[in-house]
Amino acid sequence: MALEITDANFEETVLKSDKPVLVDFWAAWCGPCRMVGPIIEEISKEYEGKAVVGKVDVDANQEFAAKYGVRNIPTVLVFQNGEVVGRQVGVAPKNVYAEAIDTLL
Repeated sequence: MALEITDANFEETVLKSDKPVLVDFWAAWCGPCRMVGPIIEEISKEYEGKAVVGKVDVDANQEFAAKYGVRNIPTVLVFQNGEVVGRQVGVAPKNVYAEAIDTLL
């Protein structure tokens, strides 16, 4: 299951990770976010142990959404060594997210 990432644990979970990290910035009221949600869950299962996959509720956690310029949701960011190395805004097919991680493994 995708991790719940908050402003409080973002630095530890995402920025200090030694694995690639995929972060889905979403909100409960966002229709397209609900379409991406199951895809993110599938990816979290498939990449367990190889990558960190998590979700940030932007209504409850605005600090890092603002820091990384997340203006539209869903936005999925991919981090490597604390740096953003990939960004997908809007709904995309599962392979787009999977390939973003695969290139880092």
